[in-house]
Amino acid sequence: MSDLPRQHVRLIPEGDERERLVCNQCGYVFYENPKIIVGAVCTWNDAEFLLCRRAIEPRRGFWTMPAGFMELSETTEQGAMREVWEEARAKVEIDTLLAIYNLPVISQVHMIFRARMLSPDFAPGPESEAVALFRWEDIPWSDLAYPNVAWSLRHHRALVGQTGFAPRGIPED
Repeated sequence: MSDLPRQHVRLIPEGDERERLVCNQCGYVFYENPKIIVGAVCTWNDAEFLLCRRAIEPRRGFWTMPAGFMELSETTEQGAMREVWEEARAKVEIDTLLAIYNLPVISQVHMIFRARMLSPDFAPGPESEAVALFRWEDIPWSDLAYPNVAWSLRHHRALVGQTGFAPRGIPED
């Protein structure tokens, strides 16, 4: 918010309960809302998981599933497929919503889908230094970039063979 002109102040607008950034000239309220992260646990032949080694900070060099910020004018499914293409140059078919992780401490909501790769073809995109398929026993658990990657992989594995289920949330452990 540092690029906003100085005529903005933080105050509680009339009829609101939260402090907001407000233009003190026209009264326009700048709402700051959580960011939506979309991504997918992608599998090939239901036996291998697609992971990307991050080429950018934060967590450069660590493995993650393809995921990132949702863009304007796209559905969550379109965003997840775009992220898979951008990071892993893989074509996928989105299956179902796997999990919704609410992370208020960083003002994010993560919507993670199950996806099937349409072919075994993949390559690093601009944000990835490497992309690979891993069998479950070979996943680099100690080198995963974020907790949500492990949560998503474990939730996916727990639901193998199931088609009707409610999306998961953050594990209690």
